[in-house]
Amino acid sequence: MTPITPVIAAMPNTGGSAVLSLVVDALLDRKAIDPVVLDLRGLCGATDYFVIVSGTSNAHVRGMAEHLVTALAPAGLEPHHVEGLAQGRWVLLDYVDFVVHVFHPELRDFYQLERLWGDAPVVAAGDSSGSAKG
Repeated sequence: MTPITPVIAAMPNTGGSAVLSLVVDALLDRKAIDPVVLDLRGLCGATDYFVIVSGTSNAHVRGMAEHLVTALAPAGLEPHHVEGLAQGRWVLLDYVDFVVHVFHPELRDFYQLERLWGDAPVVAAGDSSGSAKG
């Protein structure tokens, strides 16, 4: 079995933070609410980062997820796995080195991933109006 080359490290002439910035910028282009990037390195063997955002409706959640996939494709980034796109309540986009969670606000409040992974350093937080979610 061949190991999966880390997507973030494999990006030519960019670091992981550049890829994460591209992800967050693409989501903010579609009016993402309360973006948070958690650094899971050393806490989780499955991925390095969680990017968590909310939308205002099922259609908004789906639209942000679809836009992100389209926006990252030119950089050679394709999701390894996608969950929940048809329903639009919680879309998970697994890019191996980072996982993007696009939530309907009710589900984000219910699952509280930021609290569950409370030991993870917050790399970036806030929304388009500059407020942070805690």
